[in-house]
Amino acid sequence: MNEKKTGSMRRKGTISDTIVHVLLAVLAVIWVIPILWIVLLSFSSQKGSYVTTFFPKGYTLHNYARLFTDTQNLDFPQMFKNTFIIACFVCLISTFFVLSMAYCTSRLRFKMRKPYMNVAMILKLFPAFMSMVAVYYILKVLNLTDGAMIRVALILVYSGGAGIEFLIAKGFFDTIPKALDEAAYLDGATRFQVFTKVTIPLSKPIIVYTVLTSFLNPWLDFIFAKVICRANAKYYTVSVGLWKMLEKEYIDKWYTSFAAGAVCISIPIAILFVFMQRYYSDGLSGAVKG
Repeated sequence: MNEKKTGSMRRKGTISDTIVHVLLAVLAVIWVIPILWIVLLSFSSQKGSYVTTFFPKGYTLHNYARLFTDTQNLDFPQMFKNTFIIACFVCLISTFFVLSMAYCTSRLRFKMRKPYMNVAMILKLFPAFMSMVAVYYILKVLNLTDGAMIRVALILVYSGGAGIEFLIAKGFFDTIPKALDEAAYLDGATRFQVFTKVTIPLSKPIIVYTVLTSFLNPWLDFIFAKVICRANAKYYTVSVGLWKMLEKEYIDKWYTSFAAGAVCISIPIAILFVFMQRYYSDGLSGAVKG
């Protein structure tokens, strides 16, 4: 009887596993279809946004060439350069802010610590764009909304609120045994040395997550970039530039180039992800073994 029950349970488990695998495969296909369509459209020789077939009737590299040569109206290389510069600075500043805040709230005990974390959690419930009008006028008073200062303004906007993202990193730091800190203190290490030489080497997964999210913010954000850049086309980011390609006066000529631009801006993100992926290994288990 026990063998029959065990066999029946195994068959049920196999059937349920098969169903789950099939469902995941279907979801994966659904998720890949829009990406595949954008990639195919970027090589399409057809013009305009009205297409009747999933696969293009002809293929060409002209859409990519136009992105980097036809810069009279929409200067995509300049937009790409603006976004890349902003993203690099924001990535460095935001990562430092987030990790510092997370370490302080995880390891230090100070007055108003819990109320501060509660306030941060409440503020996270509200979307950031609710403050964009106030942020714009603050930047305007500081003369950061014209000329080359627009890049500085965007860096400040994206980096300024980064510290409030500390809760996830704080939860990760809480999992690191405090005994490691105490052992380092006994060896004469300062708190900063504990942070940089003990905690950070054990926190590679959360550092990778923080770096990726910090780098993605300038690439993906449209609202703040549009509000701050306004009509200054020289300082557009890629999100604003791609949106301009879909406007009425550009869409017939630039629709397939819009798809090519969407593919191009995914390349730095993919490279960063591939480069950082090797650091996802669990450093904490390695430290415990040592």
